[in-house]
Amino acid sequence: MKYIFITGGVVSSLGKGITAGALGALLEACGHKVTCMKLDPYINVDPGTMSPSEHGEVYVTEDGFETDLDLGHYERFLSVSLKGATNYITSGQVYGEVIRKERRGDYLGKTVQVIPHITDHIQACIESVGQQHDITLVEVGGTVGDIESLPFIESIRQLRIKHGYHHVMFMHLTYLPYVRTAGEMKTKPTQHSVKELRSIGIQPDVLICRAETEISKGQKEKIGLFTNVANGHVISIPDVDSIYMLPTVLLEQGVHLLVSKQFQLASQEPSLDQWQSLVQKQKQAQQVLKIAIIGKYTKSKDAYKSLHEALMHAGMHLSQRLEVMYLDSETVSLERLEALGPDAILVPGGFGERGSEGKLEVIRWARTKSVPFLGICFGMQLAVIEFARDVLNLHHANSTELDSKTPDPIVCLIDELKSLASDEQMMGGNMRLGAVTDILVPGSHSQTIYATNQISERHRHRYEVNPLYLDKLDQAGLKVSAKSEKTGFIDMVELHDHPWFIGCQFHPEFNSKPLTPHPLFLSYLKAACQYHQSKGGTSRAA
Repeated sequence: MKYIFITGGVVSSLGKGITAGALGALLEACGHKVTCMKLDPYINVDPGTMSPSEHGEVYVTEDGFETDLDLGHYERFLSVSLKGATNYITSGQVYGEVIRKERRGDYLGKTVQVIPHITDHIQACIESVGQQHDITLVEVGGTVGDIESLPFIESIRQLRIKHGYHHVMFMHLTYLPYVRTAGEMKTKPTQHSVKELRSIGIQPDVLICRAETEISKGQKEKIGLFTNVANGHVISIPDVDSIYMLPTVLLEQGVHLLVSKQFQLASQEPSLDQWQSLVQKQKQAQQVLKIAIIGKYTKSKDAYKSLHEALMHAGMHLSQRLEVMYLDSETVSLERLEALGPDAILVPGGFGERGSEGKLEVIRWARTKSVPFLGICFGMQLAVIEFARDVLNLHHANSTELDSKTPDPIVCLIDELKSLASDEQMMGGNMRLGAVTDILVPGSHSQTIYATNQISERHRHRYEVNPLYLDKLDQAGLKVSAKSEKTGFIDMVELHDHPWFIGCQFHPEFNSKPLTPHPLFLSYLKAACQYHQSKGGTSRAA
């Protein structure tokens, strides 16, 4: 078992998750079987109850776990699908499990302490993942010096003693600020960060230095001298135009060779042709498409991270440059929307009443103006509600999430649908979470896009479209194009008299990778290209 532990220092949000994913892609290209793991220091059991404005998006794994968004970075760079049950642990999960063991009497009356009980449990979780892969990349959340992350840091320190130098590597990611008044890049914060790490008992094997620009040879020598790290092990990662350049950045500095040497592994010469070709396409793209995302978490860059990346993946493959506009659903106006002139509208997932009326107005605008529209999760539910109100004249139609007394519950809780179910297979839990198999309706637009009759997509929701209204919706032109294989719940709808209008109950963005963009986003952007061309623009992909 080989482990690379990635810690962070100086400031948060340096990109440990992206760095771990990029390194994983490089090591995969060397022929190794690689996985990634996240150790999150907060006390929450998972981010499922945390606001996206607070912690970024909630990423959902295939096995139905709500995890940190960094698992999305890992999956986008790696060829594997990760499991939330094993590849992601929080302090809340660890302490909760140790307390449950103590209550059962598993510790035979001993005093339960951070060392050894908490640290032993953390190590067991890490080792259970490492047994199945050549190399396990483990990101330790937070910043060195934070009190919350100390049990995780202590656990990985012990693992180095347990497994040895040739099985455990420490990488430390730091930041070198550029002080404009002094006209130079400062190494002192990095020196202090490594000093803090060493005081806990960990000497980094590799230093990865983030900065606005490339770090000079002299600066590397200075950093190496004061941190006890060999000059060749001080790696520079400057700001880049695309995160998908990072595997190449790491390759050029021989990081894979450092890993192979310490782990005594034979590896093939890596080829990153696909990644480099992708980045080249992105650089050469000239056509600009405007995509308007209407949401209520628009102040956070990470609230719609996977969605943003999925759009970028499709845009790169179509050689289209995207201008993604995040519009607050509480303040957006149709006048502003008209002035911005988007080539496509996207209403993402979300919860609660706040901003829902603004989303409904934009959906009506996209539907009546024939602007390409994609509604995801709550966005699909609102699209069905808007159609019921405006086309079926059910003016008070709503979701019971937004109005528990609505006379026309177009969308309602799964529990509420149990009384409507004629098939006992529909008697499930109160939330759909994780991968669900759907059957696509033959001849539908969605079936044409996917080019298959069966799909698997990830869900995260409690509310469903009410099947009692299906006949009316269908007769008026809103067609069901996919249903869950097991429950019959409605998972996709579409309009046939619209250039491109699709709603999906699942989150396709979680299944998009830069090298294999999701077909739904590819089709959506192709429609945006055609719409842009119809307005008088030019489209290379249409």
